[in-house]
Amino acid sequence: MPRFFNTAGSCRAELHYMLPAAERLPDVLALVESQAYFVLHAPRQSGKTTSMMALAVQLTATGRYAALHATCEVAAVEPHNPAAASRIIVENIQRRAGLALPPQLQPPPRAAVASSDSPLEDYLSQWTESCPLPVVLFLDEIDGMQDEALISVLRQLRSGYETRPHRFPHSLGIYGMRDVRDYKMASGGSPNLRTSSPFNIKAESLSLRSFTAAEVATLYLQHTEDTGQSFTPGALALAFELTRGQPWLVNALARQSVEKLVPDRAQTITADTIDKAKELLIQSRATHLDSLTERLREDRVQRVMLPIVAGLDVDMSVPPDDIQYVQDLGLIDRKPLIGLDIANPIYREVIPRQLSWAAQQFIRQSDRPWQLADGRIDIDGLMEGFLDFWREGAENMVRTQPYNEAAGQLILQAFFQRVINGGGYIDREYALGSKRLDLCIRWPYEVDGKRQVQRVAIEVKVWRTDEADPLAAGLVQLEAYLGRLVLPTGFLVVFDRRAAANAVPWAERPRWDTAVTASGRAIRVLRL
Repeated sequence: MPRFFNTAGSCRAELHYMLPAAERLPDVLALVESQAYFVLHAPRQSGKTTSMMALAVQLTATGRYAALHATCEVAAVEPHNPAAASRIIVENIQRRAGLALPPQLQPPPRAAVASSDSPLEDYLSQWTESCPLPVVLFLDEIDGMQDEALISVLRQLRSGYETRPHRFPHSLGIYGMRDVRDYKMASGGSPNLRTSSPFNIKAESLSLRSFTAAEVATLYLQHTEDTGQSFTPGALALAFELTRGQPWLVNALARQSVEKLVPDRAQTITADTIDKAKELLIQSRATHLDSLTERLREDRVQRVMLPIVAGLDVDMSVPPDDIQYVQDLGLIDRKPLIGLDIANPIYREVIPRQLSWAAQQFIRQSDRPWQLADGRIDIDGLMEGFLDFWREGAENMVRTQPYNEAAGQLILQAFFQRVINGGGYIDREYALGSKRLDLCIRWPYEVDGKRQVQRVAIEVKVWRTDEADPLAAGLVQLEAYLGRLVLPTGFLVVFDRRAAANAVPWAERPRWDTAVTASGRAIRVLRL
């Protein structure tokens, strides 16, 4: 059976294109050797399970260890029944061991701990004592557990730790989306843990990094070697740029490209193919993207994401653990010279589309009334169309928008997305603390059979209470943006979100102005 790019579940070498697990986990082998207990955390579908399953097989194959991967996810159904949850985990360990380990390395029957008050601890003790090799155990999805069940499992692991390696696993790794600091919140923040960390026996807390650009190229090359279908250097570069190496996105872009857009193996995958694949992926509302954006409704996620989407500074009162939690979910990243930013360009598009989904339902799908005879988009007409839409019903949308501080920016993006959907693209740049949003509309068209791309730059600013008119700062920022895009002119949109006592009445706000940048670029300014 030919291999393919996997976007569902863990990878298997005989079925899927995949990279060696050890290269992304260089420290784990040393931790296992030193009898360490450790935590591995990384965003969903970033390769944790695939990596740890492969590592367990690799360790057992050395003949030095009995290494096993098991899951705690099945015990999540018993959050308030610790004994039942522990027995479910024991059952899963035994079942997995029966499939993955030779008989002489398998644990004893679980009936031996059926009446135990600490079934997981007792079971692992009995297995370790009876096994001729040191036991190494990797427990997946432990952060899917909650409340008393999570407390009990962590306590049992901590209790057995001091008796390793003769009466408890030689080395143990627990892993999931969140770092161990967040387990206390998952367990209800209980003071009964009597420690700031519910797993204070850990030697290290590791994170599984994303793919590098070279690794993305290596993964895609496997498809070329199997099928003969190649990727241009531009396609490889764009795939990395759009995904920043997030493993699920890397695989999903490739799968859309080679299975949906260019199934003919004689044809090459180009940068344009990757761009179209990105759009198909976003429109498909894949489970990975839906589950990610579902998190945007959580209060602790909103406290971090709202300033980023609105271009504001993160409030100093936001708990650092909330910032770490959002980073562990894979929504944001810390970037040199920038600070907190949305993790990659695909998420940059998915997040505002999700947040503005309700607004998009009130926007009529365009039949291309803003497309000129030569194929270009009539950007002046498009901006006037948005102004008409804003006058008709934006006031109520602003009031009901969950991310209220960014309501104007989100509604503007919703309008553009709905109107140009399928015909063009919107590139977004957020800059934390800059109080701005940069948008670039890319509109492909043809001239004499040759593909051209029209680009339009739009700078978005918000005028808030107790702040000066952002016009001057907006012109400086827009000029820098135009310089990067090598464009002669653009638009500046200013949303007046000052308190009613300071702001212009709502009905009088919409108007056009003109301005000139320091270098003489003529700018159209839309005030709303």
